[in-house]
Amino acid sequence: MPTPSPEIQAFATGFPITLLHIAVTILILLGAAALYILLTPHKEIALIREGNAAAAVSLGGVMLGLSIPLAVSLQASTNLIEIGLWGAATVVVQLLVFRLVDVMLHGLPKRIQDGEMSAAALLVGAKLSTAVIVAAAVTG
Repeated sequence: MPTPSPEIQAFATGFPITLLHIAVTILILLGAAALYILLTPHKEIALIREGNAAAAVSLGGVMLGLSIPLAVSLQASTNLIEIGLWGAATVVVQLLVFRLVDVMLHGLPKRIQDGEMSAAALLVGAKLSTAVIVAAAVTG
């Protein structure tokens, strides 16, 4: 049997590591989203189950806002320790900024709870814009 090409050997070695890095990053994302849900004054999951589109848009924006800096930190990292450190750092910063946005945009959680899509859209925009800034800061 011929020896596989260097490209095939590199893929066979690197692909399991890539899957592990993705899995760790997704676990960080899910943990951060769960923490965010615990920190918010309204219960997004219950609201979404009741058909509240504003809550679904808001939580979707949070997930995207958390994933942008995580994706950049995944790209900038070379091993699991770096992924964990940068991932945790970006999540902490994002959760703090998200909390500040919630406080600054006083009354938005209640408006989202009431199903107001304009409030959800504004909240998502604020959270995504901070996510892009945090991601840019990670790349230095």
